[in-house]
Amino acid sequence: MISLAFILYFITNDIIMEKKKELLQALPKVDEAIASITRELHEKVPAMLLKKIVRQAIDEERQKILHDAESYSPLDTEKWFQRFREKASEGMQHNLRRVINGTGVVIHTNLGRSLLSSEAALQLLQCGRSYTNLEFDLQSGKRGSRYALVEELICDLTGAEAALVVNNNAAAVLLVIETLAKDREAIVSRGELVEIGGSFRIPDVMAKSGATLVEVGATNRTHIYDYERALTEATALLLKVHTSNFRMIGFTKEVSTEELVRLAREHDVTVMEDLGSGCLLDLSDYGLPRERTVQEVVDTGVDIVTFSGDKLLGGPQAGIIVGRKRAIDRIKKNPLNRALRIDKLTLASLESVLRCYFDPPAAREKIPTLRMLTEDRSLIKKRAQKVLSRLKKKKVGNCSFTLLPTISQTGGGAIPEYGLESWALALQPANISVNGFERDMRNTILPLVGRIEKEHFLIDFRTVQDDDVDDLTELLSAYFSR
Repeated sequence: MISLAFILYFITNDIIMEKKKELLQALPKVDEAIASITRELHEKVPAMLLKKIVRQAIDEERQKILHDAESYSPLDTEKWFQRFREKASEGMQHNLRRVINGTGVVIHTNLGRSLLSSEAALQLLQCGRSYTNLEFDLQSGKRGSRYALVEELICDLTGAEAALVVNNNAAAVLLVIETLAKDREAIVSRGELVEIGGSFRIPDVMAKSGATLVEVGATNRTHIYDYERALTEATALLLKVHTSNFRMIGFTKEVSTEELVRLAREHDVTVMEDLGSGCLLDLSDYGLPRERTVQEVVDTGVDIVTFSGDKLLGGPQAGIIVGRKRAIDRIKKNPLNRALRIDKLTLASLESVLRCYFDPPAAREKIPTLRMLTEDRSLIKKRAQKVLSRLKKKKVGNCSFTLLPTISQTGGGAIPEYGLESWALALQPANISVNGFERDMRNTILPLVGRIEKEHFLIDFRTVQDDDVDDLTELLSAYFSR
């Protein structure tokens, strides 16, 4: 005998299915929806994009109906148009766009690492919108080399005999090892076989280069005799790697570059050092921990040094290779070099940044990364107080605002154990969770990225630029005035 519950289930299910069918049939047709959209959207949004956003909006409503037809509320004409307008606004935004960095991480890999100076940005704009002498020698009227545009500058600044620039430091490391040690052995301390951001592992790079990795020493201690014992007729390279954001403390020992150079000269092999985030200024002059400069490493007599053009240098993404001319000349001739070469925009901005270093005090002020790393806490506090004062004048409610001391980070794998004293604005929204607020800030037209600590949303003003202050004030004021 069929139960009453069974009968009711089928009746209810039929009713739901019928309602679902009616709701789906009531959805607007794409062509009809486009035809009904006012001139406002037709004038602002290209036809191809307009068709895409209309389809997306209708499909989203279709999925809601299929998921839960009982609780679905149909959209009227005005709500449909509002949905199309919102989708159009999203579709017209660039995927890569400006973000306010409130994290306090100066060289933030996920947010584009180093900011360019005003001069570098202007040079990039001028060269980007104009023809340039990228590979044209203006004096001879013949074809020139793009590398010559910055090679002399790099050599003057670092003391190296020759230089080459490729598209990033990982590419620089790969190119050098592939050129100098392919089908031969490269010796590396076991404690330097690190992995950095993006799963970039030294052993993997060496394998891709065709070189045979020879590990020496223990994880925490490596001696010069470890390298000496590993030397064979197949040895081509002694490689020293900066361990980036990895540090070992306690019972440790590493072999200096000077020791490796002396050993290499005795056995006629090449020495290479990958600095990772290389710097041209001694940052200890400004109260930061001591990191060897590129010039100091070159002075050891090492054959090749590689480092990033962004990060501590403060320029665009690039991999810079400096060292002895005979080694650099071999690297330049490698066919792989063409696949890794930089374009005119990188060259334009890199040259501008490099020229700043001829005047170190000016470089500290002009290059944003250096300025942020060395900026006095009092100036950071004033920037934060300016925003707080404006929010109070606007009588922004629904949120508590507190000015707090905090700690910033260098980022980019540089000086990982050192915190920079800073000031932050701590927000505690009244009508939304701090996680919900953080999500909303990431999804505004001008995204704000901060960090959450102890149920507060923190905006660290070490990385908030002077040009961000007005926009940040308006963003917070508008959000809490809704």
